[in-house]
Amino acid sequence: MASVRGYFHPKTATGSASLIPSPPWHYSGDLLTVEYRTDPARVRELLPEPLGLADEDPGAVALIWADWQSCAASGEELLDPVRAQYREAFAVVRCSYQGRTYSRCVYIWVDKDFAIARGLHQGYPKKLGSIHQTRPHPYGPAPRIEAGARFGATLAAADRRLAQAVVTLREESESNGFVNGHPMAHHRWLPSIEPGKGLALDELIESGAASFEAGPAWRGDAELELFEGPTEELARLEIREPIAAYYRQVGVVWNGGTLLESGTSAAE
Repeated sequence: MASVRGYFHPKTATGSASLIPSPPWHYSGDLLTVEYRTDPARVRELLPEPLGLADEDPGAVALIWADWQSCAASGEELLDPVRAQYREAFAVVRCSYQGRTYSRCVYIWVDKDFAIARGLHQGYPKKLGSIHQTRPHPYGPAPRIEAGARFGATLAAADRRLAQAVVTLREESESNGFVNGHPMAHHRWLPSIEPGKGLALDELIESGAASFEAGPAWRGDAELELFEGPTEELARLEIREPIAAYYRQVGVVWNGGTLLESGTSAAE
């Protein structure tokens, strides 16, 4: 009897066509983070039970642009860059579960199909988008990573611009912000193939970096704008008060998560 292989679809005789390889997944990236405060009620509406608002600063939001290179354990994707390089922009809030504070990605856009597939596995609500950010470079007109450097970033989806930012670095920082600084609390959802049968997969999971390394973090100011879109709701997380902006280069390894609960979601 024939058998098929592969970590994800499509499964084939050899498994080499699988859209994503098995973890661990390794990432090198440049992160541009803008933190601000919104109406906590707009955060609460994005938190399904049993999640609640964070006890401290419940309206805090981080909008993050990331320029990634990623690979599996073999590293072979790095020598075939179309399989390794992608960009994303995502909105993160904080939430509470059983007395513990978590980060949660509530919106995210990426520009490669393999990144969407990884998101489905990890519980990230990934959609296709167009993401760009200024890259640093030690020569020519590109900004250096130093005081006074200015970085731009844009996000669009379905031909509509959803966000844009200009970040000016001021000084080195001890951290890269606080909103995205906790383990992630995500849901993995899959509707039943039978109409009216609810969710076939319904899991609340915790995940985070198996290992992490980073260069110096820089703090600065941001000019951030959000825009309406007919099929997007990022602008509902309206900007009420800026907090700060950050730039950092990081290396991350992701290697799975932990099941917190299953079958308790009220999602439709």
